[in-house]
Parts: sequence; C-alpha cells; structure tokens
Amino acid sequence: MTMAPLPGAELIQKPLQLYRYLLRCCRQLPEENIRQHYRHAIRQSFKVHEDEDSPERIQQIIKRAIEDADWVMNKYKKQM
Repeated sequence: MTMAPLPGAELIQKPLQLYRYLLRCCRQLPEENIRQHYRHAIRQSFKVHEDEDSPERIQQIIKRAIEDADWVMNKYKKQM
C-alpha cells in the first residue's frame, strides 16, 4: 500500500468522506489552474458514480481514488 497524500485516508468509508478528502488534497496543489482542473475531475467522477450501490464497488472506487490522489500529489511535489 502506498502512502496517502493527506492524513486520514485510511478512515474513509463513505463517498462523501472521499469527496471532502479529495478536495482537501486539491488545496495542496501548487497552481490555481491545476487545482481547478482536479476539482472539476473530482466532481465529474462523483456524478458518474453517484448511482453506485454495491458496497464492494464503492470500496474499490475509494481505494483507487486515494491511490490516484497520491500519484497526483507526488507528481506535483516534484515540481515544487
């Protein structure tokens, strides 16, 4: 398992918790246009998955979203 970009990722169990967590991650990004891009992507992803009702699938999505956030945060840390 990779390091989470912000503390508390291991506690995320619900989509709304994930949404808030990912928006907090966006605040750490270096430039406003980058933050806007990822905020938009987060909102779109939540709209796409809002009808998901399988608990297993929701947990897969949460795990993948945290891994993706970690990747994004590491990508931009190298540029700072």
